[in-house]
Amino acid sequence: MNSDDLYRDISRYLKGKKVDFLKYEPDLSNLTEFEQDVLNETRKIPYGTTITYSELADRIGRSGGARSVGQALSKNPYPIVIPCHRVVARSGIGGYSGGVELKKRLLNLEAKGITVRSPAVNFNMLQR
Repeated sequence: MNSDDLYRDISRYLKGKKVDFLKYEPDLSNLTEFEQDVLNETRKIPYGTTITYSELADRIGRSGGARSVGQALSKNPYPIVIPCHRVVARSGIGGYSGGVELKKRLLNLEAKGITVRSPAVNFNMLQR
């Protein structure tokens, strides 16, 4: 990953700009195959969209593996670039290695000015 471009893109993202981080190829070689599968599928979640841990497990062919998916997401070495904040619990926000408040802020940042197609979480709950 070109660190100058990445720095600029993260800065733009944090200013509320939509950035496509798929152009970066993060090194996940130190993770298990399952963890890599989880994180690579997470990269595909569009800006402003959320899915549940269960949905992510289904997408990688691991139905019933929501808890394992959550554990894999906690090992994400590139938060924001791999948008694990877009994966939420069926009944709420779920966890986040950077803290739940940061997860809420990132989701709010993405929710401003966009239409969420099929959210797994009600963005109004993020105001709590």
